Amino acid sequence: MNEKLNKLKKERNAIILAHIYQSPEIHDIADFVGDSLELSRKAAQTDADVIVFCGVHFMAETASILSPDKKVLLPDLNAGCPMADMITSKQLKEWKSQYKNPVVVTYVNTSVAVKAESDICCTSSNAINVVKNIVAGKNAKDMDILFVPDRNLGNYIQTTSGIKMNIWTGFCPTHHNFILPEYVLEAKEYHPNAEILVHPECRPEVVSLADRVMSTGIMCRYVAKSSEKDFIIGTETGILYKLRKDNPGKNFYPVTTLAECPNMKKITLAKVLDALTSMKNTISVLDDVRQKAYLPIHKMLQIAAQS
Repeated sequence: MNEKLNKLKKERNAIILAHIYQSPEIHDIADFVGDSLELSRKAAQTDADVIVFCGVHFMAETASILSPDKKVLLPDLNAGCPMADMITSKQLKEWKSQYKNPVVVTYVNTSVAVKAESDICCTSSNAINVVKNIVAGKNAKDMDILFVPDRNLGNYIQTTSGIKMNIWTGFCPTHHNFILPEYVLEAKEYHPNAEILVHPECRPEVVSLADRVMSTGIMCRYVAKSSEKDFIIGTETGILYKLRKDNPGKNFYPVTTLAECPNMKKITLAKVLDALTSMKNTISVLDDVRQKAYLPIHKMLQIAAQS
């Protein structure tokens, strides 16, 4: 199957991009594995004619917005994001209308219609820098920063930066419902010398127990440089394969094996091959919406991730 896939990639001038939360079989056939910010940049920079996006719907949409001249394929059109569905463009418009000078910061985990109503997008890796950039040299009292849709990431940004925001009530079911403080404490009992790393999409009670809070991409870079040998990982379990593969001398323990995103796992090797064979499941964005959504995404790409 891999041989057939490689042949098709060459024929179609295709690149396979995969999110870190994908299954091991997808990691192994991807040309690039990364977090949302890294994948967005890769999609914007690639010379490929076809992008096969192994992730969820909003990620493929973002790739299409950044590369409208390329064919973007999502191997399973049902790979959605529950958090992205927790706010609509209509809801955002209504929310904005309640403020005199709203500045909307939108997590990339949203639909293109929501992005089109935003001032700037962010990922978990550069969210704090995005918000700091907004208030730099300005009087924050003269603006109302609205953050959508993740309340946990929003809370983390606000607490860490000290910048007041108005935060929507959305959340990631995988991080919010399954990565719980009691699981973190239990993991620490079993592995007392391990450093606890968690994603900012986790509940505040979980974040407060962590040694470090970071996005998936930053997490991968951090453990590679760290002199520590043992880590407790509080994010979607798909990251464990990459961490273990890239750091064979280190040990990684999930806070819980329940932290699995069912939508990310809808992408399979067979579906990737089928999409590339038939060139089906194209993700495209209407041009007028794309143009509105492009600017906040472009602004996001200009701002670096946390170091």
